[in-house]
Amino acid sequence: MLENIDFREAQQLLLAQVSAIDTETCPLSCCGGRILAADLTASENIPPFDRSPYDGYALIAADTADASAQTPVTLRILEEVPAGAVPTQTVSTGTAVKILTGAPIPQGADMVCPYEHTEFTAETVTLFRAYAAGSNIVRAGEDVQKGAVLAKQGDLIDGGTAGTLSAQGIAAPCVYRRLRVGILSTGNEVIETEQPLAAGKIRNSNRHALEAILRSNGFEPVYLGLAQDDPNAISRLMQKGLETCDALLSTGGVSVGDYDFTPDAMERAGVHLLFRGVDLKPGMACAYGMKDGKLVCGLSGNPASSITNFYAIALPALRKMAGHRDPIPQEITLTLREGFSKKSPATRLLRGTLDLSDGTVGLRLPKEQGNVVLSSTIGCNAMAIVPAGSGKLEKNTILKGFLL
Repeated sequence: MLENIDFREAQQLLLAQVSAIDTETCPLSCCGGRILAADLTASENIPPFDRSPYDGYALIAADTADASAQTPVTLRILEEVPAGAVPTQTVSTGTAVKILTGAPIPQGADMVCPYEHTEFTAETVTLFRAYAAGSNIVRAGEDVQKGAVLAKQGDLIDGGTAGTLSAQGIAAPCVYRRLRVGILSTGNEVIETEQPLAAGKIRNSNRHALEAILRSNGFEPVYLGLAQDDPNAISRLMQKGLETCDALLSTGGVSVGDYDFTPDAMERAGVHLLFRGVDLKPGMACAYGMKDGKLVCGLSGNPASSITNFYAIALPALRKMAGHRDPIPQEITLTLREGFSKKSPATRLLRGTLDLSDGTVGLRLPKEQGNVVLSSTIGCNAMAIVPAGSGKLEKNTILKGFLL
């Protein structure tokens, strides 16, 4: 078992241990936020036919070669084709078809003139300028060509992907199953949210914070319960969770105090410990392990520490298990909008909110960054990485970071 390793090393160690879970088909109407389990390749052109982008008239461009304001050209209208209908007439010299937006281009026509550029009656249309062949026609396959790869295995299904799936006639794509993540809490001092607050007790904020974060990432949280500081009780909850969940999150009991029993409980539950502790502030105290391909994450009981450690180390592994192709958040460059007065002997993660007000990517820091300051995580959507050995940071310091 490793101890006090760099958080990036911890990331990579876990990513090497975990694999994507199984797949299922899912109705397209329920697929928003799910992860594609296979490449999406176009089986059809979109649009499937040449169509008109305007209400207007489909005709032969050569008929307008001599048209001008002084010498307009008048053509006979053969029929009207609304969207959803199919032309029945072939356009020939001296004729046109009235066509509505989205309707197929009739045979023989090679351009569309918008109606507002014409004068027309029920029987004729008059044009006042020359047009080039191909004008104002949306070609078959202009949006998507048959055979094109539209999205890849591991991509998140967003609105554009869902719309494209629908346009291809895919009503139930293959996606990864929602990752089931068990949550268990520990500590003699912890009580559930609905209980009256007694002397020496604190409410189980970690449970609800992690549930919200898991749901926002498309996972299915499963609350397993609250165990006292008893390795056997903690182990029983872990064993229960490992029967039905793909991964476990435990909070509390991972430091080196007399009542920090979680690592022992993990081993009693058959978990192989990979590492204990990371060189990171906040979030140093932790214990991670695996059992039968399932990830077990022992996080700190301090709220901000557990959340920071979760985002930095646990979340990339959970994202890989859920099927994400790129589980590690993309690194970005951030400018601190405020200074930070503390030294950072170990790597430090500063939580904050993005500020784009001056056209650059800035990070606004909450007033407090302490291990137990849960309220300062409200609205935070990014973290800056302060390298180990850094001193006081001035305003406008440029750091690497990542989005939450």
